[in-house]
Amino acid sequence: MAEIIIAGFGGQGVLVLGQVIAYAGMIENKSVSWLPSYGPEQRGGTCNCSVVVTPGEVGSPVVTVPSDALVMNGPSFDRFEPKVSAGGLLVYNSSLVPKTSQRDDITTIAVPANEIADELGNARIANMVMLGAFVQATGIVKEESIEEALKAVLSERHHSLIPLNMQAFERGRAYQ
Repeated sequence: MAEIIIAGFGGQGVLVLGQVIAYAGMIENKSVSWLPSYGPEQRGGTCNCSVVVTPGEVGSPVVTVPSDALVMNGPSFDRFEPKVSAGGLLVYNSSLVPKTSQRDDITTIAVPANEIADELGNARIANMVMLGAFVQATGIVKEESIEEALKAVLSERHHSLIPLNMQAFERGRAYQ
């Protein structure tokens, strides 16, 4: 079972990232939950979501001690890095997090997600770069499921962006 926290500023695609993982899990017939949390600011304010993916039943959608965390900014790193369970995984956006974890009981992966997204020509796909690194590290879902999930999560008017999102996903996978 994976109990995941995804966190960052509003506008970084944090909630979409969580939805993509949850939908990909559903496509693979896993039990999932997705629970968003954000302030009234939305764009620019802090937000996070909890995602649970398991072959069994989801006991609770609330994640207090995550097995994994994906963090997009410094404040989220400060808040959630200490909460990752021993043996867990922390994937963080080193473009916006200038520090490293001092914990030796978790695995950390620093991904320059913003730089990679900028290289691809769209800063808004940094979340998909992070997703690629996370999926590569965990094997939580298959690549094909991610592409199918994007079709479900993104509105039809944004389906033309799916190839670019998948390119960002692949760059994140290859980054490790």
